[in-house]
Amino acid sequence: MKVSVIIPVYNERDTFEELLARVKASPIKHAKEVIVVDDCSQDGTREILARHDGVDGVRVFLHEKNQGKGAAIRTGQQHVTGDVVIIQDADLEYDPDEYPKLLAPIEEDKADVVYGSRFVGSSAHRVLYFWHMVANKALTLLSNMFSNLNLTDMETCYKVFRAEVFKRITIEEDRFGFEPEVTSKVARMGVRVYEIGIAYAGRTFAQGKKITWRDGAKALWYILKYNLFR
Repeated sequence: MKVSVIIPVYNERDTFEELLARVKASPIKHAKEVIVVDDCSQDGTREILARHDGVDGVRVFLHEKNQGKGAAIRTGQQHVTGDVVIIQDADLEYDPDEYPKLLAPIEEDKADVVYGSRFVGSSAHRVLYFWHMVANKALTLLSNMFSNLNLTDMETCYKVFRAEVFKRITIEEDRFGFEPEVTSKVARMGVRVYEIGIAYAGRTFAQGKKITWRDGAKALWYILKYNLFR
């Protein structure tokens, strides 16, 4: 089995190389390809990416205009050659050491899609931003009401797909609307969805966190759009 890791990147000069080293060192027995999509970074990230393009299974693709996380994942989707796809943020909030537990339900042929939940399990979590947690849980609850899934963390970065499932999803949203969109589409496909508790080292806005309350408000619309109007 070959694992494709898609890493959307935007202004991650301070974290990208450590993250990439962790991805390469992740303790899985499978071959890996790393697909990095830079969403028009302006902070010097592109110069760092250029050093890694074509080295040790890393391929870099560049957006000439900032479009958003969903657009970067859509670009990555076009270049996947593996059997399983992992979405990995370019910051250090999510730990690639978690890959074995995320892959296990697929390896055991129990699941077609696996979500890594920040809200279940006994793994360590940084204590931050109460209202972000409330918003995440409220959005997940609303998504579940329409999709009839019982997820605890719809907005998680860690989503793992069998490649044949991932390639059947038409990604329409360019920005953070990707999360509710893909969850709705996965639910309608009737595939087997599992959820695994993961560790989470959240970062602050001063450290570069990008998602805001405005994205949460937009997510309400995306949940309705992809569950009621499709």
